[in-house]
Formats: sequence, C-alpha cells, structure tokens
Amino acid sequence: MLGVRETVDPGKITIVPANEASWDDLLAVFGKTDYAPRCLCQAFKTQGWHWAELGHDARVERLQAQTHCGDPDAETTSGIVAYLDGEPVGWCAVEPRTAYLRLVAGRSPVYWKGRDEDKEDDTVWAATCFVTRKEYRHRGVMYELARGAVEFARSRGAKALEAYGMITEPGKEITWGELHVGSVNALADAGLVEVSHPTKRRVVMRIDF
Repeated sequence: MLGVRETVDPGKITIVPANEASWDDLLAVFGKTDYAPRCLCQAFKTQGWHWAELGHDARVERLQAQTHCGDPDAETTSGIVAYLDGEPVGWCAVEPRTAYLRLVAGRSPVYWKGRDEDKEDDTVWAATCFVTRKEYRHRGVMYELARGAVEFARSRGAKALEAYGMITEPGKEITWGELHVGSVNALADAGLVEVSHPTKRRVVMRIDF
C-alpha cells in the first residue's frame, strides 16, 4: 500500500468524531495484530485488570457501544478517527476523565503522584490511547491525533485536557505497547505542558482552555 514512509501532509489529514466514522474504518485502524486489537481501549475503562478477563468479544462490544460508530446523531462518543486522503489511519481515545474507571478509582496511582485535585471533575478530559494503523506508523499521524484531541475536547466544552505521555529518545527503540499513551513530543506539539513527572519516562501533561 505504501512505499517510503514520508511524513504526512497535515493538510491531507481529516479528523472526525468516532461516531461519524464507520465501524469497519475503526477496525481497520486497530488491525489484527499487536496490542491494540487485544485491548480495544478497555484497560482504562475498567478497574484493575478486570479488562483482561472480559474476553475479546466483550471488548469488541464495549468499544462499539462506546464509540457509537456509524451514528452521526449520537450525543456522545469515546474518541476520534483520523483519515488520510479518505483512508482511516488513526484513532485517539478522548473523553471526560471520569469515564476511565481505572484512573478515577485510584488503580493507577502513578498518574496522581504529587497531584491534589478532584478526580471526579468531569470537565477535565483525558486522551488515554493513540493508535496509528500499522502501515502508516512513523509518519506523524500521532501528532495530528494529539492536535485533534485538543480541538475535540475544547469543542465539547472541556475545561482542560490531560494525557500521560512517554519520553522517547532519538535512536532508542520503544515498543508500540509503551507508546500507545502518546509521546511527550507529540503532546507538547499540541500545546500540552508537564504537570508532573511521576516516573523516569512517564509525564502527565495538560492543557487548560
């Protein structure tokens, strides 16, 4: 499908709420290998490791119900889908932080280290997962998804958007499974700034509207 992996032209990327995308398009982004089609963005949506016990079919059903793909009149959705020249190439899970039970229930203490705020504040949104279709990786799609997440949250009335990026180092390999939360560089490019640095490579980042 693709030859040399050149950086995408931002002008050719279109971002839409997931409910305005088709279910088949979203499945094409997730693919059938690696971590994405196994988790299906359910890790943060359930407490502890319960998500791993759901079974694949249950995770598929949950994601479909959460996104409302193919229903442009739906009042809510759980993310955005990126298209390049009409081809689905990326996904970002972004919605009110309170939708992520694993975050607000304190099952992920690393994200709250050094922070004192109301976990139940649903005006704060979170971008928790970035997926780039396998054939389109390393072309800058994540950067466009990060910008799209900011604009999506802002347009839906969020007062702030946060994410939990990983630090990447030039020339040092990083697995996709680690980078699904987004890279610090992509998030910074979208306007998010560091809130806390709970581990050596993990950075909680945020933009206030």
